[in-house]
Amino acid sequence: MNTPTTSFSGFDLSLGNLSLLSHAQTRSISAENRTGEKGQGAMASETSNGPARELGRGWKVSPCVGIEAGETFEVASIDGPGVIQQIWMTAQGVCRHLILRVYWDGCEHPAIECPLCDFFANGWGRYFPIASLAVCVNPSNGFNCYWPMPFRKKCRITMENIGLENKGLFYQVNYSLQEVPEHAAYFHAQFRRTNPLPDKTEYTILDGVEGWGHYVGTTMAWGTHNSGWWGEGEIKFFLDDDCEFPTICGTGTEDYFGGAWCFHVGPVEARKYADYTTPYSGFYQVPAANFHSTLPRFGMYRWHIMDPVRFEKNIKVTMQALGWRSGGRFLPLQDDIASVAYWYQTHAAKPFPKLPSRDELEII
Repeated sequence: MNTPTTSFSGFDLSLGNLSLLSHAQTRSISAENRTGEKGQGAMASETSNGPARELGRGWKVSPCVGIEAGETFEVASIDGPGVIQQIWMTAQGVCRHLILRVYWDGCEHPAIECPLCDFFANGWGRYFPIASLAVCVNPSNGFNCYWPMPFRKKCRITMENIGLENKGLFYQVNYSLQEVPEHAAYFHAQFRRTNPLPDKTEYTILDGVEGWGHYVGTTMAWGTHNSGWWGEGEIKFFLDDDCEFPTICGTGTEDYFGGAWCFHVGPVEARKYADYTTPYSGFYQVPAANFHSTLPRFGMYRWHIMDPVRFEKNIKVTMQALGWRSGGRFLPLQDDIASVAYWYQTHAAKPFPKLPSRDELEII
């Protein structure tokens, strides 16, 4: 008879095994405990003119940090082994000019490099609520992610302000110190933006990844430069040395994100976009104008939690941008498209393409 275990990995939690005990040590880093050390929270001393001046130490003295224009702030530096379990962040004036980076096990280049709002699937810098398993965005601009992120030696998280204005950052990084299984892979997230997309080219969501892993999610912030429907394009996954043709090919942009028939509801003569946010997919940013309005902006996510796309050597992911023109013909679009690709792999990915400049990131 096998003896049941009383411990578990700590990054496979569910209601089914939540009752199982573990010797993992719970820790949390915030502006009130910048090192995450045991018994070291809420120790900041109040200044003479601060809001806690009559209450003193321990009374919300240091809830946030300021990041000056051009400055990089180290959010966390954690010695492993351990697992990042949840990250909450918000900022004053959220935009694409706050850049989140995460480094695993002393690697010189980041495994996560994204504008703050895009990492949490709010790519246009405006608040739109999301209720999913991996990411939740709550009133107002409360950014939460629940991707498990194991590391063995070191985790380093930074936030760079590449903008022209100083920003205030509130944050909480919840993690556990524990052993990490040999087969646990490293979490990655890569941002890209192309504006405009060159004529008759497919938008690249991810490329240049080499190694063993699985793809777990896509977010897209899509701005159209034409009126009418824009989502006839197909997503393609090129796996393990696929060349001209992919292993996986979708049937339409809205189909990949879990919707159908242009995301619209109602009779044809009065059709409108319908937004939705679900555990695994969502179409959450919908313009208030009617279906055929000009230059609307959309936000979408698709989590491959139950259906990860597995690769052993390499992966490339692309999306077509297609609308309609006269005569029932497809029209390749030259839209403003940004994305974040999320995946795990057994070692740190090679350096990402250069992040767009401040002006190239700006939402106008």
